[in-house]
Amino acid sequence: MKPSPAFPKVFKVSSKPHKFCPGCGHPVILKMLGQALDEMGLAQKTIFLVDIGCSLLAWDFFDLPTSQTHHGRTVPTAVGFKMADPQKIVVAYVGDGGAYAIGLQHTISSCLRDNPITTIVVNNTVYAMTGGQMAPTTTDAEITTTTPAGMQGVTTLRGPELLKPIASPQAYLARGSSRQPLMLKDYLKKALATQIKGHYSLVESLSACPLNWQTDARQTLDRLESLEKVFPLGEIK
Repeated sequence: MKPSPAFPKVFKVSSKPHKFCPGCGHPVILKMLGQALDEMGLAQKTIFLVDIGCSLLAWDFFDLPTSQTHHGRTVPTAVGFKMADPQKIVVAYVGDGGAYAIGLQHTISSCLRDNPITTIVVNNTVYAMTGGQMAPTTTDAEITTTTPAGMQGVTTLRGPELLKPIASPQAYLARGSSRQPLMLKDYLKKALATQIKGHYSLVESLSACPLNWQTDARQTLDRLESLEKVFPLGEIK
């Protein structure tokens, strides 16, 4: 079967059903990553690592060597792959929980050490796969399954901003959105280029989760746009 021209060459041609929920932002983010790898000619030398959570559903999206880790351990595993073969491009694909909760110590440590890997963090403000519980990125007054009266008295974590003071001057930190895919692809390309130069990079992407947000199509886009005010888009370092 010939690859469909609608998809980047690193995507496997498959008749399997789509694994993500309708309206989810993950497929947009993954497609931008696939296009970035293809356009930069990196598909033949990339290792792709996925975390537990919705991100694990990407384990067979790409025709790339792929490994799934325990929850929150994707980043140190990525560092290990990079140390074992420095010529490889290593991408850690994680959710906001894996990056900023159980895996926060690894996110901070890899940034502090300027490990030459690229971490992609998908931020939908909830623990999506397990039922929409409160996450480190849950916003003020946001209703989740564990904050039915709205999130109160907890500061919303902004990952790239947290890392900025400790990041190397050569590191790259940015935040995009699945609502603006071409901007996101540009950030992903710059992150990969930073890794090639031997430095740390992290791109966070805001992502829709209409199932747990309980929003229709219009409400989902409106909410995603409103999140861009809480989590400003742009190159942070």
